[in-house]
Formats: sequence, C-alpha cells, structure tokens
Amino acid sequence: MKIAAFQMQAGGDPEDRFGRIEQAMRDAKADGADLLVAPELAVTGYGGGAALRSLAQPAGGQWTKRLTQAVREIGIGLVAGFPEAENEARFISALVINRTDPDNPLIYRKNCLYGDYEKAIFQIPDRSLVLTCMQGLKVGFLICYDVEFPENARRLAQAGAQVIVVPTAMAAGPAGAFITQQLIPVRAFENQVFIVYANHAGSDESYSYQGMSSIVAPDGQRLAFAPMDKPALISARIEPADYAQSRADNPYLSDLSSLHQ
Repeated sequence: MKIAAFQMQAGGDPEDRFGRIEQAMRDAKADGADLLVAPELAVTGYGGGAALRSLAQPAGGQWTKRLTQAVREIGIGLVAGFPEAENEARFISALVINRTDPDNPLIYRKNCLYGDYEKAIFQIPDRSLVLTCMQGLKVGFLICYDVEFPENARRLAQAGAQVIVVPTAMAAGPAGAFITQQLIPVRAFENQVFIVYANHAGSDESYSYQGMSSIVAPDGQRLAFAPMDKPALISARIEPADYAQSRADNPYLSDLSSLHQ
C-alpha cells in the first residue's frame, strides 16, 4: 500500500480548499498512491475561530458527498479533517473514505482537545477506537493532540493497527519542532507501527504552522518528510514485512501483554 500525506497551505475558504484537496488526490493517484491524508480541519482550515461552529456540517452532509464522489471518480482513498455538526454539538472530526468501499465512510472524532481555542468551539466526544482495513492493512486514526498521549497510540497498536493516520494542525514553535521531528518517530518506534502525520504549512488568520509532515516507519526512520514552510505532497510505500526484524528486536507489545498475564 502506498500512502500520501498532503501538507496544505493554510488559509482559503472551503471551496478553494476542496479544489486543492481534489488536485492533491489526482496527483497522489498519478504517483501510485492508494490513500491521501489531508490535515486536521482540512476542509475549512484550522484557524477560523468561532465561525467554524456555523460552517460545520453533519457527517452525511454535502462535504461528505462531494469528497465521496471525488474518491469514486479519482480512485484513491481519502482521510480529511472537517468540523462536524451533530445537533448542537461540534466535533473536530476526520472523514475516512476507503476507495474500495466509498459508500460507507467512517468518522473519527478528536478525543483530546487542545487549549482554550478548541475547547471554546468543540466538544469532547465519547472515546472511540476507529480501525479499518485498507488494501490488506489495518489502519487506525488519531487527530493532532491525540497522538501526543502515548496511551492513544498504544490502544490502537494493541488492537492490531499497523498504520496510524494523524491529520494535524501543529503550530510553529519549539514544541511543534520537537513533536514533528522527535515525538512522532518515538510513537512509531514504541508501538512498531507506521505513522502518517499530515500538517498545514504557512499561516492563517489565527496561527502559523510547523509543516514538517512525515511518514515514519516502525523502526522510527522517516520514509518521507515535508519542509517547514511550504505545501508539499509526500508519499511512501507501507510494507510491514520489511520491518519484521525491528518488531522482533523491539517486542514492546508482546512483552507488555505478558506482563499483564
């Protein structure tokens, strides 16, 4: 399976951003990718503030229909963040559309909201563990701050995830540089999974972003890495069998299970 991560330029309205997502899908498909991962709140952008409440759409709304149609027409799966509305509640969600089953999209809702900005706009959902099979691999999902809690990635790994997909909106700064360059490889290594981490680049009305999207292997090595300051489309082939020795040398999950027996 080949996965692409789309590091999006921050800013722009939903219509403009849809066009960029769809073009990235075409480019990734032309490069042989099976799945494109776009950032947290990719459809609207992250920094729109309270306006995101009114922009939010239900899981089966027009955004979902448009992106599902794009998956059908282009022939590539998609993970894209959007503000989800459910009655009066609002969630930071990721839409997951499998190219082999586009009529049954999945929704993952961000469990760990970051800071006053997110907590003033969005609600914390019931905890969920979302996994699906894509091209023979078991893929799990987190959003941004979720992956900074080791327990969240570990739960997915213990449930059998081979790949963890993380749309994100990591802000620029020392913490952002550390998380993108150090923490994400550690999460991959300590769980012996692939991590696909897709961020924004540049600035919008509220934030500047770290960029540095990456695709990291179970041994902690980056298979693909985006720059800090501009949009990028990166991709890597996901081959779990290539890392059998790494899993044998670093048997964290099996040893953890034996400790609890």
